[in-house]
Amino acid sequence: MPRSPQRSEPAVHVSPRAVQSEARRRLPPEVYDYFAGGAGDEITLRANEAAFARIGLVPRVLRSAAQRDLAIELLGCRASLPALIAPTAFHRLAHAEGERATARAAAACGAIYIVSMAATTAIEDIAAAGDTSRLWFQLSIQPDLGFTESIVRRAEAAGCRALVVSADAPAFGRRERDLRNGFTDLPPGMCCENLRERLPSGELGRARDIVFSPEISWKHFDWLREITRLPISLKGVVHPEDARLAVARGADALFVSNHGGRQLDTVPATIDLLPAVAEAVAGKIPLVLDGGVRRGTDIVKALALGATAVAIGRPVLWGLATGGEAGVALVLETLRAELDLALVLCGCRGAQDVTRDLVSVR
Repeated sequence: MPRSPQRSEPAVHVSPRAVQSEARRRLPPEVYDYFAGGAGDEITLRANEAAFARIGLVPRVLRSAAQRDLAIELLGCRASLPALIAPTAFHRLAHAEGERATARAAAACGAIYIVSMAATTAIEDIAAAGDTSRLWFQLSIQPDLGFTESIVRRAEAAGCRALVVSADAPAFGRRERDLRNGFTDLPPGMCCENLRERLPSGELGRARDIVFSPEISWKHFDWLREITRLPISLKGVVHPEDARLAVARGADALFVSNHGGRQLDTVPATIDLLPAVAEAVAGKIPLVLDGGVRRGTDIVKALALGATAVAIGRPVLWGLATGGEAGVALVLETLRAELDLALVLCGCRGAQDVTRDLVSVR
């Protein structure tokens, strides 16, 4: 569903809540809960969205915003809007076409797509379905570094342009919805395709389980920096001191993320943590705000508080569940239209005009 140059609105306007409600109706309850749920009492999960309501926009007027450009360049990739598709697992649970459908929608909309290491479609097939000029790969470093390197090599060979390394999962969060539902494994015929072992013949064998290891440290980041030339972003950085360390050790970008509220409950909303991280980074590398973004106005707020772009997770899954490729494209195009309208009403021609004085924190 490419964007028509004659109009800034999608063919059908949908609200995020309406798409989520329809996804809930269509998905098996345990699958919906897996996608929607968070850790513990889900305090962080709720806070990610609620925090945006406490931030108001203070628009400027009479600034001639007739010509607008939403495009950004991030780690050498040019995207048509400052909203990336965040890495989320198990897309085939939402739609039979799974990550292939997501990749096609991302390509049609000109969006960066970060493929999860836990995808239910192999990175090679995702790359073939989409556009490798804006394809990134999320990596959880495994204690078996030889196996980790083999995953990196597959991502490189498939044409991925950057790695996004999850830094906030030394252990698996306690997700009580999944425990109640007994959701512990994928159904027959599905697995984490990017975790298949490479056999001596060169073919791919069985898929390993993801290992969440508390031993992963900065030395593993240094090792990864040595074995690949791809740009490396660190995802899950919320403490300013970690942001400073990441810059000093050569990270190319940071994702200010609390894992969508799925790891450590009671971590504050990422939009509340963003300003301190932005101050620590001081513009040296890009920042991506991940968590709770549902509207185009949320994107403007994140840009004003120091983000270069945002990442969208659950809304993409809801779009996938309700309409496959077309559903994902509609979610992205709705965000684009809302962002474009918000920029007009704030007197901005693009991200470069969005400044801190446009927001008021209540």
